[in-house]
Amino acid sequence: MTVENFVFVGQLVFLAYFVGLNGTYLMLNLLSIIDMTKYMQRQDMDALPPVYLGLEPPVSVLAPAHNEERTIVASVSSLLQLKYSDYEILVINDGSTDRTLQILIDAFELEPFPEAYRKRLETQDVRTIYHSVQHPNLRVLDKLNGGKADALNAGINCARYPLYCAVDADSILQRESLERVVQPFLEDPTTVASGGCIRVANGCRVVDGFMTHVGLPWKPLALFQIAEYLRAFLFGRLGWSPLNALLIISGAFGVFNKERVIEAGGYRPGTVGEDMELVVRLHRLLREAGKPYRITFVPDPICWTEVPEDLKTLKSQRVRWQRGLGQSLALNISLMFDRKSGAVGWLAFPFMVIFEWLGPVVEVAGYFFMLACWLLGLISTDAFKLFLLASVGMGVVLSMMALVLEEMSFHLYSRFSDLAMMFLAVILENFGYRQLISYWRTVALVKMLLGGKAEWGPMERSGSWSSADATKRAPVG
Repeated sequence: MTVENFVFVGQLVFLAYFVGLNGTYLMLNLLSIIDMTKYMQRQDMDALPPVYLGLEPPVSVLAPAHNEERTIVASVSSLLQLKYSDYEILVINDGSTDRTLQILIDAFELEPFPEAYRKRLETQDVRTIYHSVQHPNLRVLDKLNGGKADALNAGINCARYPLYCAVDADSILQRESLERVVQPFLEDPTTVASGGCIRVANGCRVVDGFMTHVGLPWKPLALFQIAEYLRAFLFGRLGWSPLNALLIISGAFGVFNKERVIEAGGYRPGTVGEDMELVVRLHRLLREAGKPYRITFVPDPICWTEVPEDLKTLKSQRVRWQRGLGQSLALNISLMFDRKSGAVGWLAFPFMVIFEWLGPVVEVAGYFFMLACWLLGLISTDAFKLFLLASVGMGVVLSMMALVLEEMSFHLYSRFSDLAMMFLAVILENFGYRQLISYWRTVALVKMLLGGKAEWGPMERSGSWSSADATKRAPVG
């Protein structure tokens, strides 16, 4: 093959990849707009009369915590103020080495309570179960460290109710979030899981568990992630949901049918993407068994979470996510193209393999290949511009569409200055930030293929969004 032919084929491959990637996202965006319109119409109809009558199924809220002393009181306080008819809160202290447990004991007047622990899923030993004197629906499980999957399994063992909601211990839920995310279970009895929308807490203000101010962070990394989260949730996951092909429910906020999860074996210890792996496994097992089911995304319930503001922590997070994605797909590869798998096996799973798991390698190679060919004069300027239009230009358009969808539906960022910053962020994140993320994901993929050990890595939390008022109740030192 001559150099000219090699360059020509390379151009076609990389151009086709980016057109296919962004074209698929564009179709998901259109599906999202249709589904969002229907959802907002239902919400308007539900406003009169109120849709929630206190008949919702009881829910166990599980919050695994490991070294969360900076944010744990604000997070538990937000869970205690949820608007829901009947729920319990189980905080699972997964062998914290800081003052997480003591802060919980002091803040919520916890006392040891003898309680039978039914071990339906294997976990590390539970040392003590505490009950709160202040809040009868709050318990804390103190256990040996076993990782997040192990902590969630321990929480499932101790959960009293048929549905459980898994949340991150460093996150904040809005008061109506639990009501709304449970709604699919009321509308369709075959629902086994539903997830809500994750938003960025950096720049916001939380007082005693209440979100009192929605704002934007000033650090560029956090700002870019807001744009990224809008795109991922408002048309990435929302687009797959009507097809019953949703492969990811965020570990920060998702509701599950407890018995279905236990039948599936619970969360898989040793994985770094235990949340996605469980959802993909539920798809695979229920499809194989021929059982009707739904796994749904609901755009309105909001969980606010802190995102990394420095490159080291962000890299650690994204490498972990990519490793988790690879593990989830590899462990359930039989779902792809199975004759019973429907849209999830014939559309969503191949998309995840080609564009999300293996795709970063193609993206990074494409940028280097096209830039080098242009600088060496092997391709014309027009061809290079066409590549940038397909790779970067379409990315900008998709990010703008996500921002418009947000403003049309929820309008969380009401100040003009915030909208101007968001407009700038959705443009600039396509020039450097997304390429850096793709590079880190490529590194994670290479390490995984070479057999490198999966690790969580350090995740520094500033807790700057949590007010001093909330943390003063938990004395430190």
